[in-house]
Amino acid sequence: MIINDFEGFDGKHCETTATGSLMKHAGMEISEPMMIGLGQGFGFIYWKMSTMNLPFIGGRSKQFELTQNLCANLNITLDDIETGSRKKAWANITEFIDQNIPVALQVDCYHLEYFDCAFHFAGHFICVYGYDQTDAYIFDSGSFYKTGLENLEKARFEKGPMSAKARSWSIKINQNQPAIKDVIPKAIKAVAKEFLNPPIKNLGYKGILKMSQNLSKWIEMAPSPEQDLVDSADLMEGGGTGGALFRNFYRDFLKECLEYLPGNQALEKAHDLYKYAADYWTEIAALIRKTGLTGENKHLESAAAICFKTADIEKNAMEILIKI
Repeated sequence: MIINDFEGFDGKHCETTATGSLMKHAGMEISEPMMIGLGQGFGFIYWKMSTMNLPFIGGRSKQFELTQNLCANLNITLDDIETGSRKKAWANITEFIDQNIPVALQVDCYHLEYFDCAFHFAGHFICVYGYDQTDAYIFDSGSFYKTGLENLEKARFEKGPMSAKARSWSIKINQNQPAIKDVIPKAIKAVAKEFLNPPIKNLGYKGILKMSQNLSKWIEMAPSPEQDLVDSADLMEGGGTGGALFRNFYRDFLKECLEYLPGNQALEKAHDLYKYAADYWTEIAALIRKTGLTGENKHLESAAAICFKTADIEKNAMEILIKI
């Protein structure tokens, strides 16, 4: 069973691509930066566990919160299902596909044979638009693939950090859609409030400050500095972040907001600040990568200084946006 008229959403980030594909099939399409902004999907986390070679650096909200917030803000019905039953989990795909409705899934990309992933990451998102006796037909981050049903099941039921219980979801676009210009202030203020008032020092602008304080120690912290530092930098700049650890996305979101709220000075000022922040994050990632390649800690020290400045820039931007 294949949905022949399925056209995937051309996105850079896995969750927005998956949910965007469902929205597009249902007849609604907005830009990826707008999805991230209206979904309140922007943020920062600096997190280190004993099992990690280096701290995890994230530039967005928790997995699936983006989709939940986006649907709530745009009055889209979200049918989100989790289950511990393998039989039910498969039925949660087929019963929708059989009705010509694509389904999005949260998976561990380690088990997908088309995905060159040497580590487990259970916070990945894909869209399924068909199946047969041996394979599922997948749209993932802008490309079409097939994956074996056994591997797909493993990917859905993997346990560990960021995992879910075989999560799947579909959507329905309701007739009464709110005006985007009315949603923008609400979504922006929610992000700014959380960014400026994090419950712990690993989050928001405080998390960026913590990263700046610890960054120069990374070369000592990493078991394999060349690989670990390069991988971390590549994930920050690539890895579905849209570049600059999601800052390019948020910069572009703020610019697009001006089409709905022209002349808004808060948006204009914050957009200018996030242009600087995005450039700085790209530079930080490049310096981390250079450290891994050269083994010279001076590049991490430079990155730490830029990171400190970036925390102040983003804090200033959010202090402006929370008053929008």
